[in-house]
Amino acid sequence: MTPEEFRQAGHALIDWIADYRSDLEQRPVRAQVKPGEVSASFAVGAPQAPQSAEHILAELETKIVPGITQVQHPMHFGWFPSNASLASTLGDIASSGLATLGISWESCPAATELEQVVCDWMRQLTGLSDNWQGCIHDTASTACLTALLLARERASEFSQNRGGLQGEPQALIVYTTDEAHSSVVKAALLAGFGEHNLRRVAMDPHSRSMLAPCLAQQISDDIKAGFSPAAVVASIGSTGVTAIDPLAEIAGIATQYGLWLHVDAAMAGSAMLLPECRHLWQGVEAADSISWNPHKWMGTILDCSLMYVRDVEHLVRVMSTNPSYLRSTVDDEVRQYRDWGIPLGRRFRALKLWYQLSIDGVEAIQNRLRRDLANARWLADQVKQTPEWQVLAPVSLQTVCIRHQPRGLHGEALDRHTLAWVQAINQSGAAFMSPSLLDGRWMVRVSIGVEATTRAHVEALWQLLQQQAGKALNTPIDVKNQ
Repeated sequence: MTPEEFRQAGHALIDWIADYRSDLEQRPVRAQVKPGEVSASFAVGAPQAPQSAEHILAELETKIVPGITQVQHPMHFGWFPSNASLASTLGDIASSGLATLGISWESCPAATELEQVVCDWMRQLTGLSDNWQGCIHDTASTACLTALLLARERASEFSQNRGGLQGEPQALIVYTTDEAHSSVVKAALLAGFGEHNLRRVAMDPHSRSMLAPCLAQQISDDIKAGFSPAAVVASIGSTGVTAIDPLAEIAGIATQYGLWLHVDAAMAGSAMLLPECRHLWQGVEAADSISWNPHKWMGTILDCSLMYVRDVEHLVRVMSTNPSYLRSTVDDEVRQYRDWGIPLGRRFRALKLWYQLSIDGVEAIQNRLRRDLANARWLADQVKQTPEWQVLAPVSLQTVCIRHQPRGLHGEALDRHTLAWVQAINQSGAAFMSPSLLDGRWMVRVSIGVEATTRAHVEALWQLLQQQAGKALNTPIDVKNQ
């Protein structure tokens, strides 16, 4: 493809994307395909002859789009907000078009230095002190893994330079809760701690927040048992119920025992753009690392996850390899982001943040977040005021956990009812929500935060919830298949 052919095909694609976003509300929210249907629509082998851009665009519409659950749809309330603002999309296109090689400062000085700039902008916007320095990862999962690698090496006094964890006399312990994201468990496993050395600290039965006294007791018990406590991962806005762990108390305990404290605020970090929400992570300045995802609620297109650390020297010592073929004469003057994480090659992700902040502006982003918070409170109030409906967890941000419980319906019968009405809504394509287990029973999470979602959409959802819950009372469903 020549640059001129690219120009023509690119214009057509941009026009198609603009129309697609404009008409998104007319499409079903949930993917309308069966397993294997998308792959079966393609030939077994790759095309031998060139196909026109027009043909590929037509197949994008007919073969790909039906297999997409539309997370940008204003009636999408599942999982978490996964916004991709069009402003940040332009930055993503620019990143791909520039096609930089991000393996060192020398390979693309602009990529390194713009990342420094936007990370510091975001630090300031979320109220963090200048003790923090940041970088951009692909996801919070990678950031959490990096944090636990840093914790491992600090607790073991750099065992990686000896025999690794296999040579350590004491098992290293990581503490979190059952509310923590699954990526925390994965990170602990990949960092070599092992499932048996991952402690789930007790939680408040209502808020699902970590109980700090229980953390302190577990650490003390582990030390007496001959273990070596290494790290705590605190959740600020857990995925399940948006639980907020008591960070100040946890930080005090972590400091007392010399544990690395990582703060996972993947979705809720966006709320820290609002000064009135920053009390939710009071104590954060005593943590060792923080991660949160602008590619969720804030609206920067995936993948864009921020990670901040206070001890950059420790970070670089753990993560750096510095092969001879990457050295340059300016190494002592510049930041080498390859030493801040796992990959060597890195995309020019900073362009996405720069475009979004520059085109949309901070004030507009803040106003949208406040709108979502107000809409969540409105929905929670409707649920609380309606007989047989329950709000099951504190609405600390934009997620409302609900259940419809008709009189006399309990246990597995209640589970069948819950799954029946949420499945009916999801399959209809009218809206999408995520059912989830809470204390062994099914409930429904309503995550409000799609860029296009207005109060009218939340009101429409509430009417839909009530209608389908009423219809579902006599609808059987197989709980095991959910």
